[in-house]
Amino acid sequence: MNTVAPAQAAGGPVIHAAPPRPSYIPPFGLRTVIGCLGMLLAVHVAGFNEHVTEIGLSDIRGAMHIGHDEGTWVIAIYEAFNIAAMAFTPWFYMTFSIYRFSIFMTAALALFSIPAPFMPDVTSLCILRAFQGLAGGCLPPVLMTVMLKYLPPQIRVFGIGGYAMSATFGPNLGLPLEAFWFEHVGWHWLYWEIIPTAALAIAMMAYGLPRDPMHFERFEKFNWLGILVGLPAICALVIVLYQGDRLDWFRSPVITDLAFWGGAAFIVFVINEAYHPSPYFRIQYWRSRNIQASLLSLVGILAICSIMGNIPATYLEAVRGYRPIQAAPVSLVVALPQLIMLPLIAAICNRRKVDCRFVLAGGMLCLAAAAWLGTWLTVDWVRDNFYLIQILQVFGQPMTVIPTLMLATMAMGPADGPFISGMVNMLKGLANAVAFALFGALTRRREQYHSTMLLDHHGTHQLALQGMGDPINGQLAATSPDSAHVARNTLQVFHTYVHEQALVLALNDIYYILIWVCLGYAVMNLILPHRVYPPQAPSPDTPAR
Repeated sequence: MNTVAPAQAAGGPVIHAAPPRPSYIPPFGLRTVIGCLGMLLAVHVAGFNEHVTEIGLSDIRGAMHIGHDEGTWVIAIYEAFNIAAMAFTPWFYMTFSIYRFSIFMTAALALFSIPAPFMPDVTSLCILRAFQGLAGGCLPPVLMTVMLKYLPPQIRVFGIGGYAMSATFGPNLGLPLEAFWFEHVGWHWLYWEIIPTAALAIAMMAYGLPRDPMHFERFEKFNWLGILVGLPAICALVIVLYQGDRLDWFRSPVITDLAFWGGAAFIVFVINEAYHPSPYFRIQYWRSRNIQASLLSLVGILAICSIMGNIPATYLEAVRGYRPIQAAPVSLVVALPQLIMLPLIAAICNRRKVDCRFVLAGGMLCLAAAAWLGTWLTVDWVRDNFYLIQILQVFGQPMTVIPTLMLATMAMGPADGPFISGMVNMLKGLANAVAFALFGALTRRREQYHSTMLLDHHGTHQLALQGMGDPINGQLAATSPDSAHVARNTLQVFHTYVHEQALVLALNDIYYILIWVCLGYAVMNLILPHRVYPPQAPSPDTPAR
């Protein structure tokens, strides 16, 4: 007789007991490890395809003769279908089998990259990237289920650490990879760089993943309304986040229509998921305090990490004129140590004496300290000045992501994996869209404010400043005998200085906001979620229930 799970007794979601191990799952060994590593590599392939092309968009636009506005749609369309796919993936890999579904989507992702550099116009490129986004978005939810389903309980936390690499290691490696492929190989390889690693991932998955059976009988209860309403709803809302700031938000009819109809369709989608017998994810899980805290924290943490990664890149490019290859070491400082820090934090959280909520709070304090150091940013900073900020993120990112995923998954049974993985991965992708929208909106608004204040201050005190001379005009006077030409150049240089100072002040403001957000998340995760314990292998002396 099954016992009632604690979460169910407390009014939380129903936690399904672990089913008996199916015959197609072999005993855990080297072959299973290779299959899981192949799945992890496939997810990184999808991440590299996303981040490398996003970072290298300006180089791609130049090579393919695409305008700035058209280029933003290439990113928005890819991200929209990438995030939407994450919500519906669990139903399809349970139907077509993890083994076949993972290999097919990895192969599709690689094959779609072959014709990408040869697309004749931006419309055809956007259509191709939409299909590639669908294929790439299908892989992260499979990884979470593979780690929860095939790894033994005593090392399952290390599987969560492997999944966390897609949120910490992969995004920080995008800039160095873009710099390497573009500067040393060619811009075509910004698309093609995933092909060799995708082939390796397919070989590893084909060898190591268990051959689970297909279940076509699930189509008898296929959730047609959910996918017909949910897919366009999620795509519309993601496009709003990526295009909203450029189109001036709700002053644009496009953004207004997408937000209204996308929001209405999403409400219908959520209601349908709550009552449908075969949902894509279970809304009832949100009754759990741990699910509430962990999923809200996941969105916030990943958005914080994304914004803190964008600030150095934006500053070094806009103020110091760095190319990606010159700014790459700043990202490598965060990316490479994750190969050590993620297993280390996973090992710490895998001890029953360690409360992962305090590890999470400590990680948020590290991120808050990094943001506080960033408030000292000036126009005199160079690449080396960011290293201490990045080192604090080396500790903060794994200390926040791994405990957050533990809070979301450790209270769940293996049968709940597909339903929770869809929500986790959709929100994980949505965090990048939220970070993109927030960073763009905050940077533009605060830069406009500080630019106005600086120019107003200059105009108000113009008479007082005349006694100090005009150093810009003095330096440029020797370059040309034409006083009108010198005056125009002086004004241009002055506005460049104002723009740099306004941007630096705007980035400082963002750092200040991040400090308080990090502290708020630290307090919330000490209060809201219940403690969870790492899973352990069942004792041989424990009688069967």
